[in-house]
Amino acid sequence: MTVKRARDLAFSGIVLIAAAIWIFPLYWALTTSLRSENRIVSDAGVLIDELNFSAYLSVLSNSKLPIWYLNSVGTSLIITIIVLVTGMMCAYALSQLRFPGRKMLYLVVVASFMVPVPALYVAQFVLMSDLDLVNTWWGIILPQLIVPVVVIVYKQFFDAIPREMREAVLLDGGGEFTLLFKLYLPLNWGITAALAIITFISAWNNFFWPFLIATSENMMTIPVGITQVNDSFGVAYARMMALALLAAAPVIIGYLVFQKRVTEAVMISAGVKG
Repeated sequence: MTVKRARDLAFSGIVLIAAAIWIFPLYWALTTSLRSENRIVSDAGVLIDELNFSAYLSVLSNSKLPIWYLNSVGTSLIITIIVLVTGMMCAYALSQLRFPGRKMLYLVVVASFMVPVPALYVAQFVLMSDLDLVNTWWGIILPQLIVPVVVIVYKQFFDAIPREMREAVLLDGGGEFTLLFKLYLPLNWGITAALAIITFISAWNNFFWPFLIATSENMMTIPVGITQVNDSFGVAYARMMALALLAAAPVIIGYLVFQKRVTEAVMISAGVKG
């Protein structure tokens, strides 16, 4: 066995061990959700030796999980669409148009990375309260529309497009919206898809702001709603794990389906923030 092969085998073994350590909590949650409550208390085994779906049926019938799903999907989709459209338009203006204060505006966008989001929660909550948007979808959505990384990524892409293409469209009578949506957007579908996925996942997983603004169970999103399981069921480990897995299922499935795009989005975001 050569040294290179031995090194490759050792590296593969380390990766497999790390993967097993990472996946074990998910596996443990799955085995717990498929057992009866009495079995969980009396047996601490980790093998899937029972297929009891009563916890899932109980969660679906005795909780407001469908409503929480609707709230999460609805708010996350709206946030994703508005963030992408406004971020793209802002980036296009900063990249292609010439107007007073353009560079200063871009510096403000870049500097916004230095402001921690939780530092804005008090002011945002007061504003939402003054607008009578507490416990509403728009109260959840509006403060999450500030995503400067989208503007920066789009601007970097627009800066790299040859200006000759822009001038040719303008000579043919096209306007700024024609340039943006019929020329620039088709050229960056890959970046748009990556940013859409990471924006959606971020909005879906956001806990603290929806926790503050949603004051009734009917307006809670998935991350906030699963915290109500103790109030609804008491200490019910199987149902807690079933609810957690059902809440995480869309993100897990989405990641598995769009794994390449998610990886690209993380690398783009990390590169901008770095």
